[in-house]
Amino acid sequence: EVQLVESGGGMVQPGGSLRLSCAASGFTFESVGMSWFRQAPGKGPEWVSTISKGGGNTYYSDSVKGRFTISRDNAKNRLYLQMNSLKPEDTALYYCKSSAFAERGQGTQVTVSS
Repeated sequence: EVQLVESGGGMVQPGGSLRLSCAASGFTFESVGMSWFRQAPGKGPEWVSTISKGGGNTYYSDSVKGRFTISRDNAKNRLYLQMNSLKPEDTALYYCKSSAFAERGQGTQVTVSS
């Protein structure tokens, strides 16, 4: 069974940082690309970032490029998202998803507010 469990969210002031983590199980993590998505209240899902299975290629949406960094540890079956220079418009439920399966995690809430 594919399981994805996100953690690391919270409330932070504008300009602050957070590091999200996604623990994966139930599939061969090192064999698939992984992505982060987010969904703000009242809005549809938004793609944030993708990393290739080996970690050598990363991709970002224009809205987070230069502020967020995606990474992975295949030995630990973990996906990460380092978020710096956070803005109020980054407020959303963040969740991870593999490129091979439909399942997604429950998500972790990020709130950026002064």
